[in-house]
Formats: sequence, structure tokens, C-alpha cells
Amino acid sequence: MRSTTTQDDVLEPLLQPTTDSPLLSDKHETNDELENILSDTQMSVVQRYTRATWIELKLMFYLAAPAVFVYMINYLMSMSTQIFSGHLGNLELAASSLGNNGIQIFAYGLMLGMGSAVETLCGQAFGAEKYDMLGIYLQRSAILLTLTGVLLTIIYIFCKPILIFLGESREIASAAEIFVYGLIPQIFAYAINFPIQKFLQAQSIVFPSAYISAATLVVHVVLSWVVAYKIGLGLLGVSLVLSFSWWIIVVGQFVYILKSEKCRETWRGFSSKAFSGLGGFFKLSVASAVMLCLETWYFQILVLLAGLLDNPELALNSLSICTTISGWVFMISVGFNAAASVRVSNELGSRHPKSAAFSVVVVTAIAFIISAFCAVIILALRNVISYVFTDGPVVAAAVSDLCPLLALTLLLNGIQPVLSGVAVGCGWQAFVAYVNVGCYYVVGVPLGALLGFYFKLGAKGIWLGMIGGTCMQTMILMWVTFRTDWNKEVEEAVKRLNKWEDNPQTTLKG
Repeated sequence: MRSTTTQDDVLEPLLQPTTDSPLLSDKHETNDELENILSDTQMSVVQRYTRATWIELKLMFYLAAPAVFVYMINYLMSMSTQIFSGHLGNLELAASSLGNNGIQIFAYGLMLGMGSAVETLCGQAFGAEKYDMLGIYLQRSAILLTLTGVLLTIIYIFCKPILIFLGESREIASAAEIFVYGLIPQIFAYAINFPIQKFLQAQSIVFPSAYISAATLVVHVVLSWVVAYKIGLGLLGVSLVLSFSWWIIVVGQFVYILKSEKCRETWRGFSSKAFSGLGGFFKLSVASAVMLCLETWYFQILVLLAGLLDNPELALNSLSICTTISGWVFMISVGFNAAASVRVSNELGSRHPKSAAFSVVVVTAIAFIISAFCAVIILALRNVISYVFTDGPVVAAAVSDLCPLLALTLLLNGIQPVLSGVAVGCGWQAFVAYVNVGCYYVVGVPLGALLGFYFKLGAKGIWLGMIGGTCMQTMILMWVTFRTDWNKEVEEAVKRLNKWEDNPQTTLKG
């Protein structure tokens, strides 16, 4: 490996700032402070790492806390729509559940995954102080996601025959079709929202999205109540309200970008440069989408397999309770995933290998501690926790039996999503996609089916197999992450930014 001096000489001209904005330079002075502390051999090891940990914790929680809040709000918006649909009737509840947890979650995962390309490039560009490129990356991603939205619209339009083909009754499929039609505008809100969200997160601008999401939730609940009970528009009405609420979030965030001084250097108007380099950007976006979707589908397969067991109703009820609890705790991990991605990408772009490596250690440790605390609570309440959802003692016993596996899942979810965030920050999406295929679908699913059906372990066996795949994936990501040459990752960040940066400045609107 080349010496540090030679490496600095190579990287210095490539990472020159493109603006002298005082608002943005202050942020980089803070990041420089962390790197300087970690490089200061005059301080004792204890003093050096104590000071560095305090700085990293402040930076991390500033990102993670609002991110957790935003994802919780998104979760609550969809859940409240299902609640209002359920009060319209059992058929409407089944239709909204199918539309939300089946078709809509597919689009959500795909769009969120593709938006992670912005997370990598914007984070590294912001760290490198190439501020003008952040707006270009935002626009490129929005273009690609909008085109993807057109293809998804076709799936939405033909959702009824698709659902019937998958075995759903014609009555439920017909009701779900109406609900899904109202979600078509939501697809294109996703296409704009996720690039904007990642654009803001890359600059450590997180609280505006939280405020806008909180206000939107209030509007969403009120409008859903009016549409469902006062106007009587039924399933189509409540799903259209959900789409409208997502567009409120999109417009609110974009107005903030246009008006905020913090985005003055990173958003310079619509540019024709957004239409160049779409091929390479598409490859990174697809790799990001595949990485996330493989994880999302993996746990949906758990539920599908449970429906094939000898006592499917009990298996599905107990698993649905456990996965709901896991989903809520997982929102915390997703927040730390976003924080890890932003912190690592910013530090790599800023040419701070020590800070990037240190950030990985701190965010992984904190996320694991929080997950371990949640796991302990779950084990302590294992015999009573199901009564929040149902009064049935048989289901309660089944949930209690699954709680040790739920606790183990929470522990793994304290590490695995954070390491996935590190992968996004470094631009390793394609590699992680291959790892996910091997661990989840070559090991996890077959092992779960073998234990659940052949060895007659039921839902517990299916879940054990799934945990085996997740555990293998987590160990591989830990091995790769903690053996990473962070100086080399800085070089890779430079190459990536130069690959997608165009020198001509062609602005259509300032």
C-alpha cells in the first residue's frame, strides 16, 4: 500500500472545495476536529477516545433521532389508513392490508432502495465539499425513480388479475384493486421524496423532515376521518388521502430546499446535467434496490411459509404479533442505518479515514446496546406481551414460545441494518446484494423450510432458519467492515465522485 504522504498528494487536488460557504464550512470544521483528535498521538489513548466518542455521539444522535421519528411517522400513516379501512368493514380491512402490505410495500422497498444511490453519492460529495453536485444527484435519482414509477403503475393497474393468480379470492382482489388505484399518485411521491430525503440527510439536515412529517400525520388523520365517515368515499377515498399526504411531505421538503440558506450551495436550480451519466447512476440505484428488496422479501417469505404449516392460523397469528413488535423496534435500527450511511459517506468524502472507521464502531455499539435493552424487555414480558393484540391464551402461549427467537432477531437487527448503512455509505451495494442472495435464499429459506416442515418444528423452525441466514449475513458484513482499509475507501470515494461529476456547468434555472 502506498504511504500516507503519497496518498495525500494524490487526493489533495481531487478533493478541493468548490465553495466558500461559511454555513457549510462550519460543518466541516466539526468533522476535522474529530479526525484531528483521533490523529493526535500527544493525548493519552483514554483521553483521545473519550473526546472522540463524545463528538461522534453528538453527530450520530443528531442524525439518528429525527430519522427514527420520520420512519415511525411513515409507518403510522400507513397503519392509520388500515385502521380507518377496517372500520368500514372486514372486506375493506382485508383489501387495505393486502394493498398496503403486499403491493405498496413492494413499491416502497424498491423506491427506497433505489434512492440509496443518492445517499452514497450525496454523502460523499458533501464530505468532499463538491456541493453543487448534490442537487444534480438529487435530480438524476428523481428522473430514474419517476421512470420506475411508470413501470410500477402498470403493476398497480393490473393488480386484480395478479392477486387472483396468486390465490386471492375475487371479492378481496376486486376491493384491493380499488384501494390500490388510489395509491398510484403515491408511487410518484415516493419517486421525489426519497431522493429529497437522502439529499437532506447527506447534509445532516434532518429536523425539517421530522417537523413536516409530524404535521402531515395530523392532517392525514383528520382528512382520512372526513373522507371515510363524513363524505363516504370508502376505500378509494382513504387511499387517495394517503397519496395526498405523501405529496404534502414532498412539497413541504422541496419548499424548504428552495427557501433554506442551508441548501443555497447544494441546490442551484434544475440542470441539464441531471440527464447525463444516467446509465452508471442506474446501475448503482438498481444494486441499492436489490440489496434492500432482498432483505424485505426475506421476512415476507417467513409469513408465506407459515401459512403452509399444519396449523396455519395459530402460526400466522403468533408470527404476525412477533413481526409487528420486531417492525417497531426495527424503525430504531433504520434510523441508525441512515446515521451510519451519512456519517461514513461524509467522512470518506472529507478524506477522514480514521473518523469513518471510528464512526462505524460507535454507531454499531450504540445500536446493539439499544437492541439488547429491547430484547431484555421482550423476554421479561414474554408471557403477557401478546395480550396487547389478542385475548387468546393459545396465541399467548405460542408468542411466548417464539419470544426467545424474537429477542435474538432484535439483537441481530441492532447490528445488521447499521452495517448495511455502512455499506451504502461506502458504495458496496452490489457486493451486499450478492451476500444477501447467498445468505438469505441459498441458506436461510431452505434451512427454515427444512426445520419447519421436515423436522416438524413449525413456525419456530422456519424462524430459526431465517435467523441462520441473517446471522451468516451479519458475520460476513462484520468481517468485511472491520477488515476494511479505510484509506483505500477514501480513494474509491474520490474515483466515484469524479466518475459522475461533469465539468461543464449547464444550469437551466438558477
